Amino acid sequence: MSARPRPERGLGVRAATIERRKRFLVAEPLFERGPQATLDRRSRATVGSIALVDFAPGHARVLRELGSPKSARDVVDALVWERAEWRGFRRKVEGAAREAATGVAADPGPRRDLTDLATFTVDPATARDFDDAVSARREGDRVRLWIHIADVAAHVRPGSELDAEAYRRANSTYVPGSVEPMLPLALSAEACSLAPGVERFAVTTEIELDGAGRVGAARFYRSRIRSDARLDYDQLDEVFAGRGKPPEPAAEPLAIAREVAAGLANRARPGALEVNTAEPEFSFDSEGNVTGAEGVAQTEAHRLIEQLMILCNEQVASLLERKKVATLYRVHEQPDPERVAFMVEQLASLDVPTPPLPDRLSPSEAAALAGEASRLVGAEATRRGHGREAYTSLVLRSLAPAVYSPRNVGHAGLASPAYCHFTSPIRRYPDLIAHRGLLATIGEGEDAPRRDALADAAAHCSGREREATVIERDADDVCAAFLLERELFDSGWDTQFEAEVSGVISAGAFVRFGGELGDVYEGFVPARRLRGERFELNDLQTALIGTKTGRAVRLGDPIAIRVEKIEAPRGRVDLEPAEG
Repeated sequence: MSARPRPERGLGVRAATIERRKRFLVAEPLFERGPQATLDRRSRATVGSIALVDFAPGHARVLRELGSPKSARDVVDALVWERAEWRGFRRKVEGAAREAATGVAADPGPRRDLTDLATFTVDPATARDFDDAVSARREGDRVRLWIHIADVAAHVRPGSELDAEAYRRANSTYVPGSVEPMLPLALSAEACSLAPGVERFAVTTEIELDGAGRVGAARFYRSRIRSDARLDYDQLDEVFAGRGKPPEPAAEPLAIAREVAAGLANRARPGALEVNTAEPEFSFDSEGNVTGAEGVAQTEAHRLIEQLMILCNEQVASLLERKKVATLYRVHEQPDPERVAFMVEQLASLDVPTPPLPDRLSPSEAAALAGEASRLVGAEATRRGHGREAYTSLVLRSLAPAVYSPRNVGHAGLASPAYCHFTSPIRRYPDLIAHRGLLATIGEGEDAPRRDALADAAAHCSGREREATVIERDADDVCAAFLLERELFDSGWDTQFEAEVSGVISAGAFVRFGGELGDVYEGFVPARRLRGERFELNDLQTALIGTKTGRAVRLGDPIAIRVEKIEAPRGRVDLEPAEG
């Protein structure tokens, strides 16, 4: 990651490839098709490289070189340079982060000393920042659980240069192989990160649970902790499978936390969604080439941390709502009954079992029906051995997205009456707002957020989240295309893949497929390639139907395909049916 901010941008700043045309250097946009532009004579760039170029009216100039279009890592870096608003941090912000780290270390204020409490973290193996840590102890037939969250509010003061920068970014953006963090590394990877073996400052939620797993009292306070063990998801799954042992200080609290998480997962949440997805994780060689990928599925290790973090977020949100403290909630509104009813019709057209559809449907009933549909979809996909992503996408598209809001309307997807984001303040600004609200409520030296500023903050953070999601998704597509190109170089371009239809539009079908390196590829089969007759999208938008024979290419259906063309820097893969 660059240590300097991005240069001043014009309206047409894009990543571009640099080529020579006779006596001139020309730039062609890398990620979107567009006209070439001749570079002004002052621009210096290597022919064949990627550069950040300002396509201003009448001329183009190079702002900086970014690497090679043949390197997946360089292309992803160029994508972030083009799409994100900044790279790295200004020296003033970096200096403020270092000052904040040393200042808080010198004067942390009153805190409960929990450094003797056995504590562990669980994160991806590649993680550099650790927001959360867990401790647990059995007390008779009850359990006491501590969830420690990095005390970012102690380092990032309202109105400061650091706070303004964190607000502008609103979240960290994660792409394969790198991250553009919300906070400088002096905080995100050092002073605020709950790394093992070092004392760190946290905000702790202490929760009592009875023998049946019911939540009793919850307390909140600033603390000083020291993590005894850093576990990653793969390592923890090996422990749960009986093929490994956890580090001794963490063994007992981990076993208790596992029991608590299992109880929370089994707790009835009528209407909650059950969605199991697998995110791609890519590996690179020293030259930036993609060498492998796998779909990272949700395992028991993931679910353990997820359940504990949901519990913590709900406890904080419930307190803030009861006290009527200004904060941002993570809300997921009740769905539109008509959209849910349409989703049920779509699933039924694909012969997927669906819940009964009443004549009249209220929003709360629609939410419960969507939750039941998500469970039926998962079971049917498991039975068939295909279709999980396609069927699940129909359920999710029937729902509004979750967003941030100063007004609590509950979280329909979790079937939670009050929910906020609190457990990742290193990488999300709304969590920092929730920290300030909580700490003000319990008298821990913070001022509550200004109520009149929260509507704008909610819209800003929700928008930034959407932008980061698009960048992350497009970066995954780029890496997958480079990897597919590599695989076909080894196996031959006539390789046939078994795939399944993941989406349909009038122009054709989106298809997901794997190969030797896992089910991480996606491409497009144009409808004109479905030979023999003309295909049209049906009214339910679930299939392409042949106008002569009625043959159907349906969501979730298996299909054999070959790769016709790859534009790796654009993440584009064009496919054709293997058998016409």
